[in-house]
Amino acid sequence: MPDVASEIARLRAALAVSEARAEAAESELAQARAVVSTSEAMIKHLRLEIAKLRREQYGHSSERRARLIDQMELQLEELEAAATEDELAAETAAQSTPVAGFQRRRPARKPFPEHLPRERVVIEAPSSCACCGSERIVKMGEDVTETLEVIPRRWKVIQTVREKFTCRHCETISQPPAPFHATPRGWAGPNLLATILFEKFGQHQPLNRQAERYAREGVDLSLSTLADQVGACAAALEPLHMLIRDHVLQAERL
Repeated sequence: MPDVASEIARLRAALAVSEARAEAAESELAQARAVVSTSEAMIKHLRLEIAKLRREQYGHSSERRARLIDQMELQLEELEAAATEDELAAETAAQSTPVAGFQRRRPARKPFPEHLPRERVVIEAPSSCACCGSERIVKMGEDVTETLEVIPRRWKVIQTVREKFTCRHCETISQPPAPFHATPRGWAGPNLLATILFEKFGQHQPLNRQAERYAREGVDLSLSTLADQVGACAAALEPLHMLIRDHVLQAERL
C-alpha cells in the first residue's frame, strides 16, 4: 500500500508539472501571436504610407492606384483589429502564467477636440472616511477621466470627476473607483462603440470611410484608432459568441 500511495503521489506531481508546462506553452503561443499580428499590421501600415506617398508624387489621376489604396486600408483595419484581439488574449494568458511581457506600439491618439462640449459627471463624495469612519475629511484634488461619446448628429466628451479626499484624523486618502469602460484602456463610450461596430458589420461601412466622415464632423479619429477599438470589442464579445455557438450546436439539426 505505501508503494501504491507513493506512485499515486508521483503521478499527481507529474500531472501538475505537465499542466503547468501546458499553460506556459499556451501563454507563450499567445504572446507570439500578438507579436506576429502587430508586425503584420505595421508592415501593412508602412506599405499603405508608401502607396499614398507615391500617389502624391505621381499625381491623383490613376484610378487603379486609388482602388489599391482603398483595398490596402481595408486590409490594414482587419490586421489592426486582429492584433488587438491577440494582444488582449496574450494579456489574459499572462495573468495565470508568468511570461515575458509584450507591449504593443500604438499610434499616438490626438487629444479630444476643444470645441466639443464637456459634460461633467461628478461622483458623489463620501461623507466620512472609508478607513476609520471619521467625518473630518477635506477635498485635496480630483481626477478627471474623459470618455468620447457620440449622440446621433452630436458629439460630446463626458468628463467623469473623481474627487480625492484625505482624512485629517488618520491621513488616509479616499477616492471613488474609476468609471467602467467596455474595453480595456477604453476612451470611447458604449454608444460610440456600438455605432462603429454596426456601421462596419451591419452597414458594411469600412473604417476608413467612417474616419473620413468623423473628420468632416470635426472629430479626427485615425483608421488605426478605430481598428483598435473593433479588435477590443471583438475580444470583449467573444464569451457571448461562444455561448450562442454552443446553444446553436446543441440542436439536433442546423
